[in-house]
Order: sequence, then C-alpha cells, then structure tokens
Amino acid sequence: MTSPRPENPRRKNRTGRVVVVGSVNVDLVVTVPQLPRPGETVAGGTFSRGGGGKGGNQAAAAARLGAETAFVGLVGDDDFGRSARADLERAGVATVGLGVAASPTGVAAILVDGHGENCIAVASGANADLGPEQVEAAFAGLGDAYAVVVTSFEIPEAAVRAAARLAGERGWGLVVNPAPARPVAPDVLAATTVLTPNEHEVGELAPDPTALLRAGVGAVAVTQGGAGVDVWTAGGQWHQPAFPAQVVDTTGAGDAFTAAAATALARGLDLRAAVRFAAAAGALATQAPGARGGLATTQEVLALLAGS
Repeated sequence: MTSPRPENPRRKNRTGRVVVVGSVNVDLVVTVPQLPRPGETVAGGTFSRGGGGKGGNQAAAAARLGAETAFVGLVGDDDFGRSARADLERAGVATVGLGVAASPTGVAAILVDGHGENCIAVASGANADLGPEQVEAAFAGLGDAYAVVVTSFEIPEAAVRAAARLAGERGWGLVVNPAPARPVAPDVLAATTVLTPNEHEVGELAPDPTALLRAGVGAVAVTQGGAGVDVWTAGGQWHQPAFPAQVVDTTGAGDAFTAAAATALARGLDLRAAVRFAAAAGALATQAPGARGGLATTQEVLALLAGS
C-alpha cells in the first residue's frame, strides 16, 4: 500500500500547502548538566528564549521545508504574543488565522540536559481558548487549493474536531499528532490520514495500532527516536530506520517529523516516501538547541537521504 488515502483529484504543487491548527507558545529554555530530580536544584545552566508550541513548531518546520504554510491559533495581547507572531512570520508562516485572546500567550518552561533529553511544563494560556468558531473563520479565508491540515492536542478537543471536519469537507489530508496524549474522538480518527504518536503515546490511545486503523485512521506512524519509526497501514506493517544525528536537543523533533510528513504528502509523495523524508527531517532537528534551532530545509533533508 503506497498511500493511506486515495489521491485527491485536485492539483497538488511542488511547494505543497500545509495548514496548521494548533498551539503557539514562547519557550523559556534552561540547559543544565543533568535534569533535576524532585526537590533538587541543578546549577550551572544557561538560558535561552524562543518560539514554541507544538503548532508553532510544526508551522515553522513546514515553512522551513518550503511549504506554503498557514497557521490557525490564538495568542494573548502581550509582549509574548507579539513575539510569537513575529517569530512565525520571520519563518515564512502566514498568520492571518492567528487571533488574539483575552488570556495571556502560552508559555513553556523547558529543561534540557547534556544528552539532549528534556522535560517540559506548559501554561496553555490563550491556546486553551481556541474554539471551533475561530477555526471555521480562519478556514473560510484559506481558499480551495488542496492542503494537508496538521493538528495536535495542545488545543481543546472542539478545535481539533473542527479542523478534522473542515479538512474532510474539503477533501484535504489530515495529519494528527496526538500529543499530549488523550482519547481521540471517533470523528477525528475517521478523518485522519496519518496519526503520528510517539512510542509512549500510542499505548494511551488504543490497545494497539491496528485498533486505530479499524477506527478509520489511514496510517499510524509511531516515532521512537533513535529506534526509528514503525508504520501500520491496512496493507501491513513496516519499519523506517532512524537516520544518524549528532543529538544536541530533542525538543521539537516530533513536531519536525509531523510537519515534514504533512509537507511530503501535500507534495504528492506516497506514504513510504513521506515517512522517510519525515524521519530525516526529525533527525536533523535534534542537532541544534531549541525546538526550532535545527529545523531543516528540503535541500538539507534530500542531502541526508542521498547520503544514507
């Protein structure tokens, strides 16, 4: 099986079109020699600040790959919100669908150790206010050209369901990154082209990936970091090995994978080629600090693929 869904008859283009419905945060990152245990203070860290949120990271990653990218979400009317919008726009993301809420902009506090492992605490802020009405209004201005929609679970379920419904009504692809893991509504599963949980999240969604296929998901791509990606489709299971990387920071690698898969599918690649492309983009994303520091261009991904 080469594609998780029948091809949409409308023309796709070489650039690809991606619409991200999701969260956007400001990341406050402290890099430390080792992650602290409960009650422990670890000194000697360094601080940085950057754009974050799973949706914001996915949008930035797709734009970095050259996709025509639009973002749908909410920020607060504050300095963090203006900074988050500017970060996306500098990355090449269209922010006409990024509204302003009464709540403050979302913030993530991130600790990263010397091996690139991390732990993250998130204050959702305006992301928790995103509802179907904002999603519907944003989609009304997107036009009809084929796109792949990306969404994840740092926004309310009603917004995710609206994105899934609108993608289905337009005959667009839908890539769902179910993180942080929570039960997925049946209508979202039925509309999903590719589901991209990691190895920890997949067990919280269903007894096994085949149950997700029976619920209507086109393909389940389970990311496992350095162990690669396991993919389940109605045609069977297969494995995509990981690409070598000099790991600095794994923050945002899953978002890079999801965005790259969506970009590849929007360009008309089949599922196997899209997963391979996404695995390379995910590996490259680990080689610089921050959720967006290592985001790759298509040329960089192709160079890695050519050398492997």
